Amino acid sequence: MTTKRDYYEILGIDKKASIDDIKSAYRKLAMQYHPDRNKAPDAEEKFKEISEAYAVLSDQDKRNQYNQFGHIGIDQRYSQEDIFRGVNFEDILRDIGMGIRSSVKGGDFIFNMFFGGGGGKQGGPSRGPDILYGLEMSLEDVSTGKQAELEVPRSEKCDICHGNGAQPGTSPRVCQTCSGKGQISRVQNTPFGQFATTVICQTCRGNGNVIDSPCTICHGTGYVQKKRKIEVKIPPGVDNGSRLRVPGEGEIGRNNGPSGDLYVNISIKPHTTFVRNDNNLIMEATISFAQATLGDDIVVPTLDGKAKVRIPPGTQNGHILRLKGKGVPSIYISSKGDQLIRIKVAIPTKLTDKQRKLLQEFAAAD
Repeated sequence: MTTKRDYYEILGIDKKASIDDIKSAYRKLAMQYHPDRNKAPDAEEKFKEISEAYAVLSDQDKRNQYNQFGHIGIDQRYSQEDIFRGVNFEDILRDIGMGIRSSVKGGDFIFNMFFGGGGGKQGGPSRGPDILYGLEMSLEDVSTGKQAELEVPRSEKCDICHGNGAQPGTSPRVCQTCSGKGQISRVQNTPFGQFATTVICQTCRGNGNVIDSPCTICHGTGYVQKKRKIEVKIPPGVDNGSRLRVPGEGEIGRNNGPSGDLYVNISIKPHTTFVRNDNNLIMEATISFAQATLGDDIVVPTLDGKAKVRIPPGTQNGHILRLKGKGVPSIYISSKGDQLIRIKVAIPTKLTDKQRKLLQEFAAAD
């Protein structure tokens, strides 16, 4: 997935910027990159980018969502149509002498750029937003993989009105303001010529229909919030930040549009014994001075039981022993990492008289 730039960075403003600062920054950049004025190949993309940033940051609810969750907070909650709905570009672009579309034949320029055509009904099918779901896993689960049952909150069609938003026995009616188009075209005379603009119909909010008797369950939206149980197979070897896509299990699409996707974001619980490094597991084992000097066999834990490890005579503090194939599986190839055992030699702090005498004899002989 393409990484989006920070909206504040796009507009060149501080996160504490006022609405006037946001408008001023957008006005300046819109004048610079409006495709009717700037013929550079990337001007249209830059104009889209600054328009989206302005649409989010100029709306306090969207801005709060973005400040708290970043782009995923916007993508989860709003479709592209929702991002731009209700934003008044017209006044700003008129102030800088640019129409939203420099032709009386054109549709709405902003929506044409983002949604592929003006003049059509804005309440047409639209893809549902994606959902990001956080799942915490243990290292043991990572080692074997997991069949997880997720309880995902999402919007679904209302069972009472079947998604049309109207009280049973009634039906939505075609909006008289826009004749069911969901948008209204206006032609204005400016010092730069005649400009046509297309704006969202405020009567029906772009849906093309008006509901006189809203459904009492969904309050006219056609959708209700539910928790849906979804089975997801987590493969062995996932890591912190791994993201699994489950197609079609996101928010339901509007007006029979396709559903969004579910993204499962993996986080790994800290382990009491092991630290993960790529596909290797690192642990620490403490042995006595005598074991380090003379050698010994010790038993250490692994993710799938216990294993015997040979301590060679003369093992030094910090020495690394390796258990081949006792690490975490690779998610890409059929192999496992290793378990690395860092040896810590415990130096006794209290000695019996016998122990002290023997060590003194050892020191003298050495």
